[in-house]
Amino acid sequence: MQVARHITQTEASALHFTDFSITQSLKDRLTAAGFIKPTPVQAGAIPPALEGDDILATASTGTGKTLSFLVPMIDRLEGISQPSTKAKKSPILALILLPTRELAMQVLEHYFKISPVNKNDAVLVCGGLSENPQVEAIQRGPRVVVATPGRLEDYLKRKLISLRDVDMLVLD
Repeated sequence: MQVARHITQTEASALHFTDFSITQSLKDRLTAAGFIKPTPVQAGAIPPALEGDDILATASTGTGKTLSFLVPMIDRLEGISQPSTKAKKSPILALILLPTRELAMQVLEHYFKISPVNKNDAVLVCGGLSENPQVEAIQRGPRVVVATPGRLEDYLKRKLISLRDVDMLVLD
């Protein structure tokens, strides 16, 4: 595991998201979403994550940790083709586990802001919301699950969800 390198604000301000080794499509979507310059935590975490390293990053609320893991995750997912037929659903490849429903919803909102148009690619799994839409979304074959521990544990026990193919895990 690699600890995200500490980058000063001055070093980070010299970088742009377009400097990262990510797909042009993702660069374009980041720019369109108004993400031009990475914060220090993003500048320190994204490059090693893009190389496939495990990252441990700590930073205060509001410093950009969410994009620190979403950018490498989305870039990697864009390189993995989805099944060509609806008969075969995609396995879950990424799990983002968060402590509260509000944070999970916020992360999913950021994901959709910079991810491809396919809204079936990610699902919210959390308590306090109706279960049926969540189960239906899981059955469509999302590659990303954004979850809170309680509901995820419930779905795992009931075998409504399988994490056997997950190779990207975020504990936020």
